[in-house]
Amino acid sequence: MMTAPVVLHSRGSFRTEVEAGPYRFVMDEPAEVGGGGEGATPYDALAAALGGCTAMTLHFYAKRTKLPLEGVDISVTHDRQHVMDCIDCTTPEGYIHRFRVEIRLIGDQLTEEQRQKLLVIAGRCPVAKTLQAEIRIEEVLVD
Repeated sequence: MMTAPVVLHSRGSFRTEVEAGPYRFVMDEPAEVGGGGEGATPYDALAAALGGCTAMTLHFYAKRTKLPLEGVDISVTHDRQHVMDCIDCTTPEGYIHRFRVEIRLIGDQLTEEQRQKLLVIAGRCPVAKTLQAEIRIEEVLVD
């Protein structure tokens, strides 16, 4: 089942206007690589999607199980490594993209056991699962 489309408009530059349902935002590249620096880069947006989904998943689980989670601060970094330099990678060629998701759980009443359970739950966010699954992208020209 396909979701509603996210619609993007770009006219002669890296600056891209994004429409996601009723929401609007801009993506761009930094000035030093030819962009206007007017918005997050596509990889920033991808990292934000992963971090946002992680936070939402943690809050959903904490509410459902009545854990004393008061908040979540997340920092996501992204890099890539050539597969030839990766000891434990199974991909035969190209690059491996790595996301590091640093999670700060806020809640003085959380036990260490609850904190560890929340760390496991963090990896179950739908965006993380999508990024770890086989992905197929179909580009299609339309009129």
